[in-house]
This record gives sequence, structure tokens and C-alpha cells, in this order.
Amino acid sequence: MKTYLRLLTFLRPYVWPYLVLAVVCMLAHSATSGALPFITKKIFDDVFAKKDEAVLAYLPFVLVGIFIFRGVFSFGQDYLMAYISGRVVTDIRNKLNAHTLSLSLFFFHRYPTGNLVSRITSDVGVAAGAMTDAVVSVMRESTSLIALVGAAFYMDPWLALISFIVFPASVLPVIKLGKRIRRFTRKGQVKIAFLLTLLHETIQGTRIVKAFGMESYEQERFVKESERLFKLGIRATRIRAVVGPMMELLSALAIGGVVWYGGFSVIGGSRTQGQFMAFLTAMFMMYQPFKKLASTNSTVQQGIAAAERVYEILDTQPDVQEKVDAKSAAKLSQGIRFHDVSFGYGHKAVLKNIDLNIGSGEMVALVGVSGVGKSTLADLVPRFYDVTGGKITLDGVDIRDLTLASLRSQIGIVNQQTFLFNDTVKNNIAYGDRSKGVEQIIAAAKAAHAHDFVTALPQGYDTVIGELGLKLSGGERQRLSIARALLKDPPILILDEATSSLDSESERLVQDALERLMAGRTTLVIAHRLSTIHKADRIVVLVNGGIAEQGTHNELLQLKTEYHKLYTLQFLESKEAESQGLLH
Repeated sequence: MKTYLRLLTFLRPYVWPYLVLAVVCMLAHSATSGALPFITKKIFDDVFAKKDEAVLAYLPFVLVGIFIFRGVFSFGQDYLMAYISGRVVTDIRNKLNAHTLSLSLFFFHRYPTGNLVSRITSDVGVAAGAMTDAVVSVMRESTSLIALVGAAFYMDPWLALISFIVFPASVLPVIKLGKRIRRFTRKGQVKIAFLLTLLHETIQGTRIVKAFGMESYEQERFVKESERLFKLGIRATRIRAVVGPMMELLSALAIGGVVWYGGFSVIGGSRTQGQFMAFLTAMFMMYQPFKKLASTNSTVQQGIAAAERVYEILDTQPDVQEKVDAKSAAKLSQGIRFHDVSFGYGHKAVLKNIDLNIGSGEMVALVGVSGVGKSTLADLVPRFYDVTGGKITLDGVDIRDLTLASLRSQIGIVNQQTFLFNDTVKNNIAYGDRSKGVEQIIAAAKAAHAHDFVTALPQGYDTVIGELGLKLSGGERQRLSIARALLKDPPILILDEATSSLDSESERLVQDALERLMAGRTTLVIAHRLSTIHKADRIVVLVNGGIAEQGTHNELLQLKTEYHKLYTLQFLESKEAESQGLLH
């Protein structure tokens, strides 16, 4: 229940005037329920029994007036609660998305994309919907029930007591069934998240799926998980479906007792037909809101199950925290320094005792075998992760003392696997700095050798390039990524081998664009192909998470140790590939 109470705090901004007006409409609508049994009594006693034409003359108009009144207020409550529900869902989704974006990369290692999408869409909808639906049900049905119970006791206390004997008997089973529904709902939400993850992987990896002929395998995986979700849903539905018939049976027992006792009293003359029919009307009307209140418990339990998954994310704190008194970083003038830096994922050590000084305007390349920690070392500079030992400074200031925004505003990143958004070319280039105008965007595109192919697109710079930029070639995507970094104009540049998977012509254009981008900037290059870093001011060789050696290309070759081994191995592999190509 604590989770549900936390969820209710999202209603606070809409208490006035929306919720207050909705409650007024509910109260007005529900209050008229108590009048209907008295109308029934009038019909049977005054019209049918006494044949009073004067009562018959105005009673139909009163009845129509009551239902018009109910209709107006029913519309009011439905509209206002739909508005509140929509706003609450939007608020929770916005808060959850903003919080998710604030979390560190470690978080995204733990939660697959489909899982997060499920929580932001499905879970939020279930949680918020259950909250507002429950509020509506409790307020509306409780008011109706109070009005009808009051009318029943006013008209006939003894019959009312007989009818209410079954109420306590129904409470305990409803609570127990609600807890089971909550458990199945949570399992169902987990399965939905897994299904979304499967879908995301299959759609993103369509090329691989088709290349390996794995369509039937992926379909089989999806069907299996869909079937599990179906079975969970059916089990929850089965439990929810029990509540209705159970309430009907209990209602039938109460109504049967009332008909037996009341019928004999009418025959004996101690009650009029009108009194008995008025009470019976109240009783029939009474069990409807009671049944809805019972089913509301199921709705609340579903909402709690979904809300627990939402709060699991909202309660997660970023691994990388910004200090309260963090200051803005000045533009880099001296350089970056790693002071005895260590880092690990959990208990796994990745980097150990890294001492490295990168001067302003210097190009430093990181090399080493795959998995040695090159990319991790670069990721520490923008604080995608925090060091577990030592510190990193910019111009002598610990980067943990700087605001994240000012730190990252100084860094441009061009990755090997370019990420572009399903948006226009113009917006993708301007992604790092939305304040730049069209002329500056075009200038950056020209410097990145992207202008010619962009202008050849159907809508030029306004062309939408598709998810991940799939409408473009690899070289074109890479050049847009470089244009994005050029437009940002950062003093620090991190390059993750941007030419490794390109054809010769694209590689030449991209390499030229990269040289323009690196000019005058402090650059950290993660090098996979050693032939691309001859011009580096310094090459740092990583072995087993530490720095084994550093120097220029020629200096390291002369040492004939780690760098020489790497370079010789790549040279031999390149020659072998060339000879095989000539043979074919």
C-alpha cells in the first residue's frame, strides 16, 4: 500500500480545480441514486394502489429530470477524470524518462532496451490508470452506496439488516484474490518487457536474422514468450472473473432472504407493496456499486504491481553524481591528466594505475589488444563512469568537481559505430548545439565532406534519414557524425577508429574530414588499425589494464616490444589479405 500512496502524490497538482470539480460531479450523481427507491415507492403506493392522478401528472417529469441531472454530472465526472488520468500518465512518463536519461551507463548495462520501454509505456499506463480508476470507483461507488444504504435503513431497518449480513463474508476472499492478481500482474509485466526486448533485438538485427536464415527461430522464441504471457494473463483473468460471480451469489442469498421475509410481511399487511418494492429497488441498486468496489481491489493490485516496477527505476540513483557545489569548467587550456587511475566493473578490474598526461592540442592514441580497456579509459574523461581509484583532472581541476554539462560541452565524440537519429540531416548535425543556424550547419557539413551527398537527397538537409540513419551508407553516416562534432567545436575530441569499416573512397573522405576536425584540438584516439595513427604525437600501449609503453610511432617500433608486436601482426595480416585478394 505504501507504493500506492506514493503513486497518489502524482494527483496533487490536479486536486484543484479538476479533482474537486470531479468529486462534486460524483457526489451529485451518486446522491440521486438514493432518490430512485422513493420514486419507486410513489409509483406503487400512490399511482398503482391509490390511483392518484395528481401524483401521476408530475412523477414522470421528476423522473426525467433526475436522469437529466445524472447525465450532466456523469459527463462532468467522466471528462474531468479522463483529463486527470491523461495528465498523470504523461507526468509519470515524463518523470521516468527524465530520470532514466540522468542515470549512468552502468544502469543501461543492467536493463535491456525493451525492459525500459515496457516500464515507460505499459507499466506507467497500468499504474496511473489503476490509480485514477480506483479513485473514481471509490468516490463514486462509495457515495452511491452510502446514499442507498441510508435510504434502505430509512425505509426499513429490519430488512436492511437482513440484507447486510453477507457483506462481511465477502471482504476476506476479495482481499486474498487481489494479492494473487498482483503477483500475476507483476509476472505479466516482466514478460511484456521481455517480449519488447525480443522485438527490439529482432528488428534492429533484421539484416543478421535474414543473413543467417533465422526467421523461424526468432518467430519460435517470440511465440514461446507470447504463450507464457497469455497463460499468465488467463490466470489473472480467471481470478478476476471469480469476484463477479462470488458477489452475485452472495447478493442472491441476501435478496432471497429479503424476498422471503418481506414477501410474508406484505401478505400479512405489515408492509405495503410500495415499501417493499422501494426497498428491493434500493437493494438491487446497492449491490452494483458494492460489486464494483470489490473489483476495484483487483485494479488497485494491478496498479501496485506496475507501480513497483516504475519506482524500481525512479528509486535508482545515478552511479555518477554531480556535486552540489560543482563549478563550470573553463575552456581547456593546459590539458588532461590521469593521476594513478584505476577502474573496474564490479569486482572485475579493467584499468590499473594509469598515469597519463595529455597536453592541450596534443593527439594521443590508445592501442592494445581487444578488451584491454582502451574505450573504457576514454569513457572516463566525460564521466560516463567514475574512476574507482585516483583522479582525472582538466587544467588541474578534478573532473568530479565540475558540472557534467560544462564538462561534456567541452568534449566531442566520433564513434566507430555511428549513432544517428530518425530525424532530418539538419537536426542530426545540430544535435550537439541547437543554437547553431543553417549556415553554420552547412559549413560543418562541407568541412566533413557531407554537403554534396546531402544536397543530392530528396529534401536536402530536411531529409529524414531513418532509424540509425539506415537510409545512408556507412561513409555518409560517419561524415554526418563528424559534421556534428565540428559544429559543436569542442576543445577535446575522442575518436573511436572512425574508418575501420569503410571502402577506400569513403575512408579517404572521412580521414580528410577527421584531420580537419582534429586540427588544434586535444585528441584521444582509440586505435584499432595502427596504420591510421602514424601522425599521433604520442602512442600509449595498454597491456593487462596498465600502460606498458608510450612514445611516437618510430620510437616504439625501435623498442621492438609490445607496440612492435602489434604492428608486425597487423602488417602480416594485411599482406595476407592483399595476397588472397589478388589470387581471387
